Amino acid sequence: VQLQASGGGLVQAGGSLRLSCAASGRTFSIYALGWFRQAPGKGREFVAAISRRTGSTASPESLKGRFTISTDNSENTVYLQMSVLKPEDTAVYYCAASEDGVVSGDALRYQYWGQGTLVTVSS
Repeated sequence: VQLQASGGGLVQAGGSLRLSCAASGRTFSIYALGWFRQAPGKGREFVAAISRRTGSTASPESLKGRFTISTDNSENTVYLQMSVLKPEDTAVYYCAASEDGVVSGDALRYQYWGQGTLVTVSS
C-alpha cells in the first residue's frame, strides 16, 4: 500500500485547509485510514481516523468541531478538513493506513504511512 498526501501549505490563523491522501496498491486490505501530525520538537499526535468499511470515526476531543475526516472509497482517498486553524496546528501531517479491524488513535496499529505534508498556520 502506498499513500500520497497533499494539500498542505501556508494559511492564516482562522483559515481553513483540506488535506487529501490517496491510497494505491493493495487497498482492499485497508480497514482504516488516519491522520497524525508532528509539530517541530514534539512527538507524533493522533488527529483523526475513519473506517473504510463502516464509516465510523475517531478523534481527540480537543480537535472535534474543527477537524473532520471523510473518505471517498471509490477513489481510495481520505480527506481531512481543517477549519479555524491556529498557529499550534502547525505541523507535518501524515496519513496512515491500518489493516487492523479497529479505528484507532494508536500509531502502532498503522502499517503504512505517507510522506507527510506541511501545514503552517501564521498568526
